[in-house]
Amino acid sequence: MKISILTLFPEMFKGPFEYSIIKRAQDNNLAVVNFVNIRDFGLGKHKLVDDRPFGGGPGMILRVDVLHKTLEKIKDKKLKKTEQKVFLLGTHGKKFDWKMASDLSKLKHLILICGHYEGVDERIKNFIDGEISIGDFIATGGEIPAMLITDATIRLLTGVIKEGAATSESFFNNLEHPHFTKPRKFKKLEVPEILFSGNHKEINKWRLDESIKITTKLRPDLLRKI
Repeated sequence: MKISILTLFPEMFKGPFEYSIIKRAQDNNLAVVNFVNIRDFGLGKHKLVDDRPFGGGPGMILRVDVLHKTLEKIKDKKLKKTEQKVFLLGTHGKKFDWKMASDLSKLKHLILICGHYEGVDERIKNFIDGEISIGDFIATGGEIPAMLITDATIRLLTGVIKEGAATSESFFNNLEHPHFTKPRKFKKLEVPEILFSGNHKEINKWRLDESIKITTKLRPDLLRKI
C-alpha cells in the first residue's frame, strides 16, 4: 500500500514514521509513505499556494488550482477508482474510526490532503472522494491528523502486526479487556487470580466479560453497533 500525504510542512513528519511498527512495515515493503510538498506546485517564482478569501474575512485560503495540479501529478493513472482514494482532512468529514481505517487499508493508494491556514477552497471537493475528521476540535493543520490516520491504517495491513492481533484490540468490537504483568502484587494491588489458573477457556471468558463491562460503562455506543 502507498500513502501520499499532501502538505505544506513535510518536515513535520520527520520522526513519527521512523520507529516501531510503521518503520518495520516500510522496511518490509508492506507500506510506502510519500510526502508531497504542495508548495512545489505553487504559482510563479514565489510558489504561491494560497490567497485571501473572496468576500473578506481573516486568514488565507489554499487555492483549488494548486491542489488540483498536485493531485493530478501524484495520482497513479494505472489504478482503478476503487483502488485509489483522495481525502481532505477537515471539519466537515466523517469521523475517523476503526472501521474507516480497515476500509482504507484495503486501498492500493491513499492520498491525504492536509488543510492549513484558514481553510481550503471549497471547489477542491469536486475532485476528491471525501473528507475525514478526527474529532470535534480544531487542529492547526491536517498534518497531525494525517499521522494518526496513516498509523492506524498501516497497522491493519496484512503482515504488519501478528495475525489476529488487530481483531482483539479496542474498537474492533468492544473496548479491550484489562492487561496485567509482573509484579503479581504491587502496593496491595493484586492481579486477578483467574489469570494464573491455566484454564484458557475460563481466562478468555473472563476477558470477554471484562471487555463488555468496560464497554458498557465507558462506551455503550460501541455495544449498540455490534
